[in-house]
Amino acid sequence: MISHLQLAELYISACEIELQAFKPGNVSVYAPGHDMTVDDFRLSASASATAICNPGYSLGEKIYFAVQATQEAVGCNTNLGIILLCAPLFEAVQQAIAGQSIRVSLHNVLNQTTCEDAEWVFKAIALASPGGLGQASEQDVHSAPSVTLADAMKLACERDRIALQYVTDFKDIYELSILSYNDGLTRWGSHYWAAVSVYTALLARYPDSHIERKYGDRFTGWVAEKMAAINSQLQGATDPEDILPLLYQVDKELKAHHINPGTTADLTVATVMAVFLEDLVK
Repeated sequence: MISHLQLAELYISACEIELQAFKPGNVSVYAPGHDMTVDDFRLSASASATAICNPGYSLGEKIYFAVQATQEAVGCNTNLGIILLCAPLFEAVQQAIAGQSIRVSLHNVLNQTTCEDAEWVFKAIALASPGGLGQASEQDVHSAPSVTLADAMKLACERDRIALQYVTDFKDIYELSILSYNDGLTRWGSHYWAAVSVYTALLARYPDSHIERKYGDRFTGWVAEKMAAINSQLQGATDPEDILPLLYQVDKELKAHHINPGTTADLTVATVMAVFLEDLVK
């Protein structure tokens, strides 16, 4: 049985790996951005770790109390997406029966959510107040939900890639990102560069929800093209440090347009977390 303290340590480690990865347009040890620093994210990870791993909390409670702890620590939305993605993974580990894979347990967790889970999550989202949230015509987070969390995520999945993971049993992570991460780790022996390959592979293929909430599809093709170019050079590099000049250039270009692929950064953390958990249960 994996203890909640062990899970909390792994969660903080996964958040740190993502910060150590140079993710153009996003915050990392290489560059701050969007009025946030690495320290904001480190404080957020530490503050939210206890709640998100609490085995006594339901899925919705894990999410709400982790967001509440973050708000008390940093006073801004640094990790709502990370929490929304990692909480079901922790719930899956804690609910798994002997011999059951994490993804099978995750499927069960995601399909057994309740209206109470939705209520906790709606409160968490309203508290975090993510940029570009706006109002929804159906199941708006500022009102009490009348559906389960799974059903609420189905309503949002066409416009939000984190919601889509709830509907597809984390398909992006299990069928693309983990493969990219493990390939990068084998190739370079670095968790940090493996995380970069996850970030660029996702952005080369899929629009980022955080960008599209703010700008629509205005920058979608441009960002995908930039990330595909980085990903191509990265995959061909014996030493990934060789592409640092390109990463700095693209980072500068994206931040000049106030573009932050925040959803993809969240998916990167969740990928690292999923890899850690899969290694634990082997």
